[in-house]
Amino acid sequence: MARKALICGVSGQDGAYLSRFLLGKGYDVHGTARDAQMSSFSNLGKLDILDQITLHSMALNDFRSVLQVLTNVQPDEIYNLAGQSSVGLSFDQPVETLESISVGTLNLLEAIRFMKSPTRLYNAGSSECFGNTDGQPADENTPFRPRSPYAVAKATAFWEIANYREAYNLYASTGILFNHESPLRPERFVTQKIVRSACRIAQGAAEKLRLGNIEIARDWGWAPEYVEAMWMILQQEKADDFVIATGETSRLEDFVAEVFRCVGLDWRDHVESDSSLLRPSEIMVSRANPEKSVRILGWQATHGMKDVARMMVEEFRS
Repeated sequence: MARKALICGVSGQDGAYLSRFLLGKGYDVHGTARDAQMSSFSNLGKLDILDQITLHSMALNDFRSVLQVLTNVQPDEIYNLAGQSSVGLSFDQPVETLESISVGTLNLLEAIRFMKSPTRLYNAGSSECFGNTDGQPADENTPFRPRSPYAVAKATAFWEIANYREAYNLYASTGILFNHESPLRPERFVTQKIVRSACRIAQGAAEKLRLGNIEIARDWGWAPEYVEAMWMILQQEKADDFVIATGETSRLEDFVAEVFRCVGLDWRDHVESDSSLLRPSEIMVSRANPEKSVRILGWQATHGMKDVARMMVEEFRS
């Protein structure tokens, strides 16, 4: 019998790449969306795997809906990638962000506990939880100081996972992922916004790329690699939490420069500062120490920021 995986948030960037990865491992892959009949699942279509996945309608903030799907599917592994995923949007939709992430995670944990199921649960954590670390690389023991509604929600989900693991001996783990990008990102994410704008300008579009603070620094990795780490986390004998990152930090200005270099342009001729794009609070420098994931999982990123910029440009122009 093939192992069965349920991916909550299957239509997003990570859900699509994880689906493809698990199918390659021989899994029976199931995915959820709030309304599976109405969702387009365009990312699954782009990867040409839509017809290989069994889709279910499930509202993560509705316990009965969660329990019904888990009872019907009986998954060996659950990957919780669902919920509002934009830091910027979370300032405009704080209630939706908190509910979709924290309540959804709690309902999955409660359903697994209620069913007395041996299901292994992966929770998508975020480096945003760390907030400002004064330039120090964050690892699994770094305190959380969230600076956005999104980060507050992700921190809540992290501690829910830790609590149920300790209190009920559930196999529940969190991957604390730093920024990871791909061509499947929607344009509200700054990396995709930069890539698409630069490519349009290179094709002759008379537009300017407007950005907020380009002095911020992040650890950018390649999303298709990060989903492999998610799977590896659930293959460990003991549930645990892991920082997943490249270990290299670059300024947003460097990412912009690399993207424009890839299309043969000088970014300084095409980028303007827009104060309306500044967030109420911002993390200036985000650094990671992924030593634990290298040592225990045997996982290490092979693509850095410049690779990510180049591959996103190549995909958009193909």
